[in-house]
Amino acid sequence: MNTFTEPYFQNENAARAKIESVRWPNGPVCGRCGEGARRYATKRPGRFRCGNPACRKDYTVTTGTVMESSHIPLHKWLMAFYLLSASKKGMSSLQLMRSLGVTYKSAWFLSHRVREAMKAGGLAPPMGGEGNIVEADETYHGKRETQVARSRNARKTFTKRGLGGGAQKRIIVSLVERGGSVRSFHVASADRFTLGKIVRENVAKESRLHTDENNIYVEVGKEFVSHETVIHSHKEYVRDDVHVNSAEGFFGLFKRGFNGIYQHCREKHLHRYLAEYDFRYNHRQNLGFNDLARTLSAVKGAEGKRLTYRKANSAIV
Repeated sequence: MNTFTEPYFQNENAARAKIESVRWPNGPVCGRCGEGARRYATKRPGRFRCGNPACRKDYTVTTGTVMESSHIPLHKWLMAFYLLSASKKGMSSLQLMRSLGVTYKSAWFLSHRVREAMKAGGLAPPMGGEGNIVEADETYHGKRETQVARSRNARKTFTKRGLGGGAQKRIIVSLVERGGSVRSFHVASADRFTLGKIVRENVAKESRLHTDENNIYVEVGKEFVSHETVIHSHKEYVRDDVHVNSAEGFFGLFKRGFNGIYQHCREKHLHRYLAEYDFRYNHRQNLGFNDLARTLSAVKGAEGKRLTYRKANSAIV
């Protein structure tokens, strides 16, 4: 059956009802003050007036989400969520423009707001735990837009064998829980302070930490139940259950997808593309998600997030 024959992909009112069922399973809630018990219907379908005397603002299901103040019809929003969620390697703004019948500028901004919705929000619980394995690895992808000066500690800062090749490339660090989720970070430098802070803040101390021979992880590895490594320079990639193949596999998915679909992005936008690939990996079929469930999870993730055009184009500090 063609997925896009569903009413909520064809009709504005059906799309609004679908989004309301995802965001408001227990009834409308004001997106400004959180009031859910007191509200008044207005003459406009889908618009409510908050009954909180301190608020009294009108709101809809898009208030307080990445969809707020958008003139794009809601059924096209749902189609965009579906296309970016169901496409294994992503979808370019040009293809989104053709599929939705919108301008390129609208498609570009729309895709970035969907990626913002896919980004994990709030304080996520630590990865791993007792008996679980978390793999940590870094990769270098694309040339930096602003070159950095070589440091005296470059041998300790960049790459695995003390070479400086990664100094002028974009650096991506990923933590992968074996059989579970991934978290990726675009960092300015791959030194022991930066990577150590990421590992400490995101991995439970009861976990087994797996890395390659990079000495950046030696110090932080002492804080976990065990720190086990494989020595890639000696052609060792698996030793019993010790490996970083899950992280390497994720990097392969990201690079093949990014190079084939997007080809290039400004460095200030890289974190959103990483969030997109993280989201699809964390909602993959092996974890019980089909295309529609993945789409609705992204729609739910739109809550509490805003992305204006000016912010999307501003530099990331």
